[in-house]
Amino acid sequence: MKVALVGATGLVGSEMLKVLEERNFPVTELIPAASEKSIGKKITFKGQQIPVVSLQEAVERKPDIAIFSAGGSVSLQWAPRFAAYGCRVVDNSSAWRMDPDKKLIVPEVNGHQLQSTDYIIANPNCSTIQMVMVLGPLHQRYKVRRVVISTYQSVTGTGARAVAQLMAERKGESTEKIYPHPIDLNCIPQCDVFLDNGYTKEEMKLTHETVKILSDPEIKVTATAVRIPVIGGHSESVNITFEHDFDLEEVKTTLSASPGVKVLDNPSKFEYPMPLLSKGKDDVFVGRIRRDFTLDNTLNLWIVADNLRKGAATNAIQIAELLVKKFLM
Repeated sequence: MKVALVGATGLVGSEMLKVLEERNFPVTELIPAASEKSIGKKITFKGQQIPVVSLQEAVERKPDIAIFSAGGSVSLQWAPRFAAYGCRVVDNSSAWRMDPDKKLIVPEVNGHQLQSTDYIIANPNCSTIQMVMVLGPLHQRYKVRRVVISTYQSVTGTGARAVAQLMAERKGESTEKIYPHPIDLNCIPQCDVFLDNGYTKEEMKLTHETVKILSDPEIKVTATAVRIPVIGGHSESVNITFEHDFDLEEVKTTLSASPGVKVLDNPSKFEYPMPLLSKGKDDVFVGRIRRDFTLDNTLNLWIVADNLRKGAATNAIQIAELLVKKFLM
């Protein structure tokens, strides 16, 4: 199994290498690729030093699967070139997510939608992935009608330079400003750029991607996305209105039985999901599960996941695993 990893030297790319190794993905030849400035650098995979190559060389070596984490413009230009000769592409950027001809996949939720004709598959936004992991099983049981979400997002979602800004500010050092304001000891109510409707791109991703993944255009989603000085995971406060009423214990049982979801909900012992607990883990943690007493059929809960793991790298590798199982074995 030849596997190309495009964007191998980035923050998410490095995590993907780790996940490929941890999950023992059947790699017989790894082809790390990146931008011109990274060509010739070496990455470590399973104890071996492997040189980074250009995207053109990666295409010419004809991998079976290419996993992209190098930005939307790179994906738009290069993913079709890989796919043209039969390579399966899993893309972590936003480039293909809302393309009506491309699948947007969270394997535990809608992995069954993958077909043999799918050659470019989109990996959803990190915040969307962890939310639909919880919404998916509840939608099947009670039918989600409306979701109000506020996110509390780690600086790792912006990349290595944002982490550097946070740590430099914490030390009182001058640094490159990735955010328009200081992030240490602060919260910035802006993730990505603002759109004409007053929402950010990140907020609208949550709206549109959730509807696409759950295949239900009647679901209404409204979001506020906030950047916080945390390294390790995204948190979400989620208010869900269902078409049908629910029993709280049944909700917890349903979520506990859902693959990849871990219920941590014991407030009397101060047990609830936090970014510190999620860091380095693949599970999506959910807690603070309680009925909204102001609206019928409405639930409040708190969702936390490592945005570099299940929110990006792990979900992408799980898609690749599904492709191998269904079409490449």
